Amino acid sequence: MAILSARRRSAAISVAAVAGLAAAGVGFAVGGASAGTVSGSLYRDPSSAVVRWVAANPGDSRAAVIRDKIASQPQARWYANFNPSTIQSEVSSFIGAANAAQQIPVLSVYEITNRDCGGASAGGAPDLNQYQTWVSNFARGLGNQTVLIILETDSLALQTCLSTSELNARNQALTTATQTIKSANPNAKVYLDGGHSTWNSANDTANRLRAAGVQYADGFFTNVSNFNPTSSEANFGRAVISALNGMGISGKRQVIDTSRNGGAAGDWCADDNTDRRIGQYPTTNTGDANIDAYLWVKPPGEADGCRYTAGSFQPDLAFSLANGAPNPPTTAPPTTNPPTTAPPTTAPPTTAPPTTAPPTTPPPGGNGCSASVAINQWNGGFTASVNVTAGSASINGWTVTIALPGGAAITGTWNAQASGTSGTVRFTNVGYNGQVGAGQTTNFGFQGTGTGQGATATCAA
Repeated sequence: MAILSARRRSAAISVAAVAGLAAAGVGFAVGGASAGTVSGSLYRDPSSAVVRWVAANPGDSRAAVIRDKIASQPQARWYANFNPSTIQSEVSSFIGAANAAQQIPVLSVYEITNRDCGGASAGGAPDLNQYQTWVSNFARGLGNQTVLIILETDSLALQTCLSTSELNARNQALTTATQTIKSANPNAKVYLDGGHSTWNSANDTANRLRAAGVQYADGFFTNVSNFNPTSSEANFGRAVISALNGMGISGKRQVIDTSRNGGAAGDWCADDNTDRRIGQYPTTNTGDANIDAYLWVKPPGEADGCRYTAGSFQPDLAFSLANGAPNPPTTAPPTTNPPTTAPPTTAPPTTAPPTTAPPTTPPPGGNGCSASVAINQWNGGFTASVNVTAGSASINGWTVTIALPGGAAITGTWNAQASGTSGTVRFTNVGYNGQVGAGQTTNFGFQGTGTGQGATATCAA
């Protein structure tokens, strides 16, 4: 996984460059802009390391905080193993689950030859010819819906180990990789490495992006390898975009990693820094025409490689990042909302409403709750949206029991914790949606294979 080796450097020239552009009147205004080119809810990986840890450690005193503030959120799935024979099926499975949920997946490709310049995250494809084979197989698994591709963290910002010929070969490899991905899935959004605001200057970054084929990509990403404030990254991104425009490359946008930039500045290595917090929660609703998304690319709680093995999940790191951080927004739409930029690969029937309509009976009296489940079914799979409604008194915690038809199996859950995957499955609230006011409703959902028609739900508070 991406780590931060050599990122302790602080390129004062880039800060000065941004400040100079601001003074010169280059547009840095944030207010009033619309969102970028991506719209829709992001996919929460139900098998991420943090989700698995929470499920395996329900009695850990840190589990509730980690569950509610980190495991509940969409994060990038990293592809960092050289596995050309299996990568297509791995990607296809992940994309299929995201498409079934009608959500946008984020994939971080970390396979370039001589990655991290031989640092703590050394590795990648043995050579660039084999890298292109791997990328081609990766691209064949991407389907045709909207996906966000974070292409090769540090590949452009960190080049100190490369000779001129090696640098030229890397730039060509990144250009070809971008074109391969876009050819396989025209709806893929590909972003190249933009480093971060305290590393290379904006002009230098723009030159590196141009050499690596950003004209064929959708833009660039920043802050995966650091913890700079979002405002600093946005200003830096505007300077990079301005420099690209001056080169005749227009229409490029930025995505910013906000997974660990919510706290104080300090030591570059998050393994040793207890002042950091998770930053803005992931969203495509940035309100900024230059920024397509705020993403959690580097999963919070995964180590940087100085105190722990790079990429390993460490609950003490996750708890440190999450403890004291704000709760996730409770007004966000359910994560089953489809992206508006592309239809699902296998569309459910468009001529019929969900096959199981919510009951019209009133909620129970007293301190109880009721649950209703609506199934959206298509060949081979379904999604379910479940409403939990409090009775005449508010409730603090709920459990919904759903009886699934034979042969149905759950493959992912959001806004709840599931116990079991088939037959009778119990769902319990996460921290931020356990309290429901009298007569009020909260929502969770799940996706599955098989037939969900006929599923029934009961609720206990």
